[in-house]
Amino acid sequence: QVQLVESGGGLVQAGGSLRLSCAASGSIFSINAMGWYRQAPGKQRELVSTITRSGNTNYADSVKGRFTISRDNAKNTVYLQMNSLKPEDTAVYYCNAKGVITRAYNVLDAWGQGTLVTVSS
Repeated sequence: QVQLVESGGGLVQAGGSLRLSCAASGSIFSINAMGWYRQAPGKQRELVSTITRSGNTNYADSVKGRFTISRDNAKNTVYLQMNSLKPEDTAVYYCNAKGVITRAYNVLDAWGQGTLVTVSS
């Protein structure tokens, strides 16, 4: 079974930084795309950033220039470096993996449990 485990969330003051990590496990051969989504209270889940296996990245306009996504294919891990955080970045951040190929089966879309990021003003 494919599992995604996030870490690195917490409470930070506006202007501060956090680094999120997400490790995928489960006899994985490869993962096509990995990324981060977030859901603020009372709002729908939204895309934050994605990165393909070859390193092509995509960012939501609201985080461009402040957040940086990266991944380690050998470790099946994706990171999100968040700088210049704002109170409006407060949300539960979810890790996502698309196109996961394992020894026994393939998974089109996998999600982590989420990690809470709170930015105080």
